[in-house]
Amino acid sequence: MNTTRGSAAERVRPLLRTRQVREFTDQPISREELDALVDVARWSGSSSNSQPWRFIVVSDRAKVRRIGETALPQTRSSLTAAAAIAIAVPDDSGKAVSYAYDEGRAAERLLVGAGMLGLAAGVSWILPDKRQAIGSMLDIPPGWFVRTIVAIGHPTEAALAPKSQPGQARLPREQVVFEDRWQS
Repeated sequence: MNTTRGSAAERVRPLLRTRQVREFTDQPISREELDALVDVARWSGSSSNSQPWRFIVVSDRAKVRRIGETALPQTRSSLTAAAAIAIAVPDDSGKAVSYAYDEGRAAERLLVGAGMLGLAAGVSWILPDKRQAIGSMLDIPPGWFVRTIVAIGHPTEAALAPKSQPGQARLPREQVVFEDRWQS
């Protein structure tokens, strides 16, 4: 028996409000918040429960900014973030798709978890030509690389402002959701 109040749509509304943020204030975040977030990531599901990742919590603001500067424009959210969590995975071409999928799951959980804490996050993809530089900054061992970094902090007012007119942020439901078969 479900004792949760409200409609199904109301109960999942926080997920609909989760957004990618790329601009943060100078307000610090606590070690307790970072620890809670990294535990959320670590408990994310993975293919065959392989847990292929290692998480590097970067709380030195100068290093977070250097990461942002090194891999621009994808990492622009790191320029103002209070902290970042880098997701390192093994460099195994046979499992590249699986690892990318698992990384995405962990990154999305960090995004949602940040919102639950009253923070915000921005997921950045490190392009292949910048991975060695980022890996050197984070002392990533041979055979591993960082493709995803999640910047974390308190969002600015501008970052929270709507980017689209109400009702226009997503394609209409009837264009993307079909019943039983693809419908043209």
